[in-house]
Amino acid sequence: MLQTTPTFDTLKARLKATWMAGDFGQIAQYSESTAEQFLARRRLAPGLRVLDAACGTGNLAIPAAKAGAVVTGVDIAPNLLEQARARAQGAGLAIRFDEGDVEQLPYPDASFDLVLSMFGAMFAPRPERVAAELVRVCRPGGMIALANWTPRGFIGQLFEVTRGHVPPPPELPSAMLWGDEQTVRARLRDGIAELQLTPLLASLRFPFPVPDTVEFFRRYYGPTERAFAALPEDRQAQLRRDLEDLWAQHNRGAEDTTEVEAEYLEVVATRA
Repeated sequence: MLQTTPTFDTLKARLKATWMAGDFGQIAQYSESTAEQFLARRRLAPGLRVLDAACGTGNLAIPAAKAGAVVTGVDIAPNLLEQARARAQGAGLAIRFDEGDVEQLPYPDASFDLVLSMFGAMFAPRPERVAAELVRVCRPGGMIALANWTPRGFIGQLFEVTRGHVPPPPELPSAMLWGDEQTVRARLRDGIAELQLTPLLASLRFPFPVPDTVEFFRRYYGPTERAFAALPEDRQAQLRRDLEDLWAQHNRGAEDTTEVEAEYLEVVATRA
């Protein structure tokens, strides 16, 4: 059993509340194509035991189950799991979704052939625990595949702008370090036979202009919603302007649309 402190328990509760805020399912639908491309590069086969760690609303779990894998999803946010279960039921898929923490996964050693996480496990506050748990539940010879936003990419810059207005707790490491190659090599050193790191781009396309895209994130993306809520009205206006400037600088969309290329690091590790 992991030892915690009242301060750390408070931090974990805040993080859980952040991901339960807004409606992440609204955001996740715009990265479904990236999830499908990510899965297409994996060796999915009927009967393969797959874990989607920090599964959110099931962007990886659902297509993996459609490919015939035996899929389990786990997430800290029960409202996201409710959406994932509803999506799976609507698709006629039998997927197990558990409420749980990627820092202390509720599964025995070597339970899965393939352990996945897309833009999820990277946000847990103790990356060394996350790495150890992902390795522990993967069988020897199995694969761990992660998609992590990079510090220099668009989402990394988005978080940097937000941090300039609402600094995170000092004890919380930057989630974007999971997108730094040197850091990932250090974290996934023990129990790994082979490690491949590939920077890739995710195309995020929204059918509305930049100001509406910023408002969309303010309403539905937990970290952005909570950042605005933490500020008085006058400072909210400045945060909105700074976010609109960032989106506008990167926007490649046509009139009345927003499209950005967001870099992420694909991490593929073979369990020793």
